[in-house]
Amino acid sequence: MSFGSRARAAMAAYGPACVGIDPHAALLESWGLPDSLEGLDRFAATCVEAFAGNVAFVKPQSAFFERFGSRGVAMLERTVQDLRHTGTLVVLDVKRGDIDSTAAAYAEAYLDEDAPMAADAITVSPFLGFGSLEPFFDVAEKNDAGVFVLALTSNKDGHEVQHARAADGRTVAGTVLARLAALNADTRPMGAFGAVVGATIGETAEDLAINGPLLVPGLGAQGGTADDIRRLFGSVLDQVIPSTSRGVLGAGPDVASLRDAAARVNAELVGS
Repeated sequence: MSFGSRARAAMAAYGPACVGIDPHAALLESWGLPDSLEGLDRFAATCVEAFAGNVAFVKPQSAFFERFGSRGVAMLERTVQDLRHTGTLVVLDVKRGDIDSTAAAYAEAYLDEDAPMAADAITVSPFLGFGSLEPFFDVAEKNDAGVFVLALTSNKDGHEVQHARAADGRTVAGTVLARLAALNADTRPMGAFGAVVGATIGETAEDLAINGPLLVPGLGAQGGTADDIRRLFGSVLDQVIPSTSRGVLGAGPDVASLRDAAARVNAELVGS
């Protein structure tokens, strides 16, 4: 099955929420864990136990594993594998972006099904030019994987690039969204190539109907609410994958409490 098909099925089965795994120092401390490899190991294992097979999507943030060096990366690799073995869809948050052979190498590292770090989808940056992402799309298509492209992020400086206008008058974000829509055209139930759009961007005049998944970070601790998401995405709400990290992880380290927190988020999103 394509990533778009698997994503749609997972959303129907579990709800749309994506839970992040962000083992930064403050969160480890709040769980009573040391900011060390041992703490990282226990944190990641607890998240796998809590979320694997219980939510549709889990989004590990690669940077928080990478900061521990090669052994941290090995733990990330194991975490991705453990989640995927249960059927949970893994969106690996790596935000890679490069050109030519380097982009192809990144794509093979994260999207080739035979790679040790193979994920169901990854995040990428288009700001070396949308064409620079072709290796990611090519490898993803061959492996039924997905790609989420940064489009409208909610960080305070994002507008400097994303709202800039090209010669044709379209914004950079609008161009990214239009190119994704073209890639996903005529794909059912939806395409495999999605956009990252922040839950806290306020309002936008951009066309978000890309016939692909919309990864929406910022729900919960960053200030985004279920009502914000319903208002912002309207007619494309069924394509939205709202992402929350601290909003759920703050309930840890108890596994049952983490599961309950994730279930509450899904209930709020579907209005039940």
